[in-house]
Formats: sequence, C-alpha cells, structure tokens
Amino acid sequence: MTWLQNVFNFLALSLLRLFAFLPYSFTIQIGYGLGWLAAHISNERAKVVKTNLRLCFPNLCEEEIHFLALEHWKLFGRSVMERSRIWLGSGKQITDIVTINSAITLGDRKPRLLINPHFIGLEGGFMALSVLASEHDWPRGAGLYQNMKNPFFNQKMIEWRNRFGGKSIERQSRLRDLIREIQTGNFIFIAPDIDLGPRDSIFVPFFGIQTNTITSVSRLARLSGAEVCLMTTTLNPDRKAYTCNISTPLPNFPTDDVEADTTRLNKYIEELVRERPAEYYWVHKRFKYRPPGEPSLYN
Repeated sequence: MTWLQNVFNFLALSLLRLFAFLPYSFTIQIGYGLGWLAAHISNERAKVVKTNLRLCFPNLCEEEIHFLALEHWKLFGRSVMERSRIWLGSGKQITDIVTINSAITLGDRKPRLLINPHFIGLEGGFMALSVLASEHDWPRGAGLYQNMKNPFFNQKMIEWRNRFGGKSIERQSRLRDLIREIQTGNFIFIAPDIDLGPRDSIFVPFFGIQTNTITSVSRLARLSGAEVCLMTTTLNPDRKAYTCNISTPLPNFPTDDVEADTTRLNKYIEELVRERPAEYYWVHKRFKYRPPGEPSLYN
C-alpha cells in the first residue's frame, strides 16, 4: 500500500506543478470540465450537494436544484485546478487573479479575526493577502487548518501556505496560543461554517435549520479584544479573476452572549451565500451532526 501511496503522491504533485505554469485560461477550462464530469457521476458527494441545496432553498424546483448543483460543481472543479497556481505559483501569479479590496487598514497591527466562509475563492484570498503582507511588511496571516489523512500532502500544504510568511495553526491548538498570536497583531483566518462535531459547538440557525456551529469566533474575540471582519473571496462578473472583500469590523461584536453572537455570524454568512449560491462549498456535510433525537439529513 505504501508504494501505491507514493506513486499517487508523485503523480498528484507533478500535475500540480504542471498546471501552476500552464495558461490560466486553460486551467480554468480543465477545471470546468472536471467539475461537469463529477456532477454526472453518481457518488456520495453529488448527493450531499443536492441534499444541501434542497434543504437551504426549499422553494427551488428540482430542475433549478439540478442546474445550481451543476454550476457549483463546475466552479468547484475550477477552484481545485486553480490551487496549483495558488499553492505553487509566484506571488505575482496569485495577485494577478485575486485583488484585495479592504475596508480596513491592513498594516495597522490591530488584533483581528478575519472570518473566511467556504466560498470557492477562499484559498486564493488567504494566499493573496499573505503575498501583499510580505511585500508591504504588514502583519502576517495565520490560518487554522484540519489535518489531512494524507501526511505527505498535509505537510506540503502547510509549506505552500506558509511560503510568503503566513502561518498555519492546527485547529486543536491551545486557546492561549491562539490568543497570543492574535495579540501580536497578526491576522487570524477562521472559517467557522463547517461541522466539526459537538466539541465547542452549539446548534443555531443556518438557512432556518438548526446547525452545529463552532463558538470559537465569539470566545476568541472576547478573550483577545480582537475586531471581527468578514473576508469573502468571490468571482468577478467577467469570471476571469476574483476579488477578496474585507469588511469593516462587525458592530457590537462580540457580546457576552455566545449563542447570540454565533447566530448572528451564521446570518451574515447566509446572506453572503444567498448572493452567490453556486460559489459556496455545498460539498461539505454542513448539517452532519443533528440535535439529540433527530435523524441524519443525509440518509
């Protein structure tokens, strides 16, 4: 099994290196093609995508669900292929396809949490901001990550994300280490819209569904005194590149009510998703864990 894994790692790494330097337009079209193919192959993730869409958009007919799922898969395929350039390309290759549009002064070293929902451009926004930070001597970005099952690519991904001075922090890190990182003035990127299980999570609404949601944003902001800003990387109207929008700090956030803060954050993310539903990561089992006594929504 080890030699098979090594062969897979070698081939996957070779493909990433190849597509990092092929014309960007070609990479995009390959991604669209792979996404279209994935949408037409019966598999568990294809079912997850449609289940999520039916749950979140109950007013859409089945034909509309099918169309939205297909569009999502094409954009998801594009984002997978784009990671070759984002992870292995030069700083200019990254900033050529991702523009930062910030409503805050990025170099002032205020403690901040940047809330980065799971849109297809998430990885590009993180890396583009890391490139600009290295060029302008701004505070560096630190992103939380979940360990992959493949240890080779787990280590590679950390190296690629950190190559412009960024920092990758394991999600299970000690709270005081995160607070120390925030108070140095470095950005902390958090993507709270993923179901990580019951630990440090509560059920609050998301698209009207009680959804298991981490409470770390409210708790970290309160303990560290950090501002909380939304950071969303989405496709431009011409679909040739992305813009990463960083908002002004959320007003009156955090409060002393963790549940209210978490509910409010989910509402902000839901509003962003409704604006660009095809770009959201519907491949995740966002509603995996259910309140006690409720059956799975993915059966």
